Amino acid sequence: MIPVDLPARFWPFADRFVASARIVLDRPKGSAHPRFPEIVYPLDYGYLDGTRAIDGDGVDLWRGSLPEPLVTGVIASMDLTKHDAELKLLLGCTEAEMARIDAFHNQAGFVAGLLIARPEGV
Repeated sequence: MIPVDLPARFWPFADRFVASARIVLDRPKGSAHPRFPEIVYPLDYGYLDGTRAIDGDGVDLWRGSLPEPLVTGVIASMDLTKHDAELKLLLGCTEAEMARIDAFHNQAGFVAGLLIARPEGV
């Protein structure tokens, strides 16, 4: 994880963004990636219904074990096969869960991710 000093308003703004949409978890923890069955999702993965990311689909998210779906971090990801870049939201994730998500986004040679964790107290 690389420390990044984002403006303090980013995190509450992200929480409001999530609260205004319905969370859809379409790839449960332990399920295989639809195109790469050897890649297994370490946590629940889905999207925010009614939102739009760069790929035209809903904004992607990871859902951790903490009870509140606050944005605890983001992953900036780039994919050489799809030729796209996205921001994925981490909701209610512990530090250990964020580390697993970071490892997931950096396991293949054609994708890379940068984890940005929410600072404590923001």
